[in-house]
Amino acid sequence: MKAIVLAAGYATRLYPLTKDTPKPLLKVAKRPILEHILLKLDKVDAVDEVFIVTNDRFYKNFLEWKKNYNPNKKIEILNDGTKSNKDRLGAIGDIDFAIKKKNIDDNAMVIGGDNLFEFSLVQLAKFFREKEKSVIALVDVKDMELAKKYGIAGIDAKQRIVAFWEKPEKPESTLASTACYIFSKEDIEELEKCIKSNKQPDNLGDFIKYLSERRHVYGMVFTERWFDIGDHQQLKEADVAWSKK
Repeated sequence: MKAIVLAAGYATRLYPLTKDTPKPLLKVAKRPILEHILLKLDKVDAVDEVFIVTNDRFYKNFLEWKKNYNPNKKIEILNDGTKSNKDRLGAIGDIDFAIKKKNIDDNAMVIGGDNLFEFSLVQLAKFFREKEKSVIALVDVKDMELAKKYGIAGIDAKQRIVAFWEKPEKPESTLASTACYIFSKEDIEELEKCIKSNKQPDNLGDFIKYLSERRHVYGMVFTERWFDIGDHQQLKEADVAWSKK
C-alpha cells in the first residue's frame, strides 16, 4: 500500500502564518502537523512508501524540512507545479497527479496534510482488509451546525456509505469525513472519470460521493479527537489539546 499526503494547499485563511510556511509544517505541540501524521503512518505495516504532494511555491520548504527529518518509511516530495490558489489542482487533482507521476498500481491511503487525529490508522487499515473495499474515517461531530462545515456521510447498518453531502445547508447526519481514506486499486481507476464528469472537482468529498453512488464504500466511525486545522482558532485549540498529551 502507498500513502499519499495532500499538502499542496495555500491556506489563505491562516495568513500571515502561511504566507511563507505551508500549513502542514506549522507546529502543534512543538512538532509540525505533518510529523504527527507520519508518526501515525509509521505504525501501518502495509504502507511501504509515502508521497507528500505539495506545490511549486512550498516545494523547497518541504525539501528543507526533509533534510532534518529521520523517516521510518521511504518518503518522496512531489511538486504538482502550481503556484497559487487560483491554479491549484485540488485534492482529487493532486491524488490523480501522484498516481500518474509515480505510476502507482496499488491500494492507496490518502490523508489531508492539515488533519490532526487521535484515532489509529492501523485500525482503518484493518477495516479496509475486512471490507475489501474503499473506506473512510468518520467522526461524529454531534452538532448540526458544525456538520454544515464538513463533508458529511450517511451510512447503513453495515457501515456502507449510502449518501454523502459536501457542507450541507440542512445536514441529515453528523458523521464528518476526516480526510483519511484508503482507496482500493480498482477504485483509484475511477479518479479520472470523476474528474471528467465533475469538471475538475476540488473536494475529496466529490470523489466519495461519485464512488459511493457506483460502488460499495464503507465508513469507520471513530470516537477519538480530530482537528481540521482551517483557521487560527482551530490551530490554537489543537496546540493546546496536543500539548497536554
